[in-house]
Amino acid sequence: MEMMAKYWWLNLIRGLLALALGIILLSMPAIFSILLLVMFVGAYFLIDGMFALIFFLAHPKTNHRWWIFAEGIAGCLAAVVVFVWPGMTAVFLLYFIAFWALITGVFEIIYAIGQWKTLPGKGWILIGGILSIIIGCILLANPVAGALALMWVIAFYLVLFGIMLIIFSFVQLGKGKPVAKAAAS
Repeated sequence: MEMMAKYWWLNLIRGLLALALGIILLSMPAIFSILLLVMFVGAYFLIDGMFALIFFLAHPKTNHRWWIFAEGIAGCLAAVVVFVWPGMTAVFLLYFIAFWALITGVFEIIYAIGQWKTLPGKGWILIGGILSIIIGCILLANPVAGALALMWVIAFYLVLFGIMLIIFSFVQLGKGKPVAKAAAS
């Protein structure tokens, strides 16, 4: 906990970057935002990956630090892919989400029907499956509209994730104060 409190500012920076990117994307004209979104997301992946690697190097005795290393490497590699193939990344992401929604929807419907007699709330799972299939079909039928909608979803996600990281960083800072006081006495 002391180590996390010491580096609370790393999560604050990550949160501020995510929040800023989300606000920028929400304020831009939709036509220009897709490619810029891809580039900003690539930059975010790179910065986030680098911060994870810094945390890994700064904490040689932290438990489970290899997961942090893997997270950092994954972020940096994802950034390279985005920067080298930005157009292909946007198209791939759109189709990946579309097929994921279709497959998830089918499995949710099968699960809800198979558990109809025993599962409480199965109607919600069934509705969720139907909605997933509808979203997948919309993304496949109209990729441009799907890409714009996806941009808005990602922008809102970045705003919410950024706020969460900012709050978490201040919680970390608050947790470090009693530790620092105890160490000083």
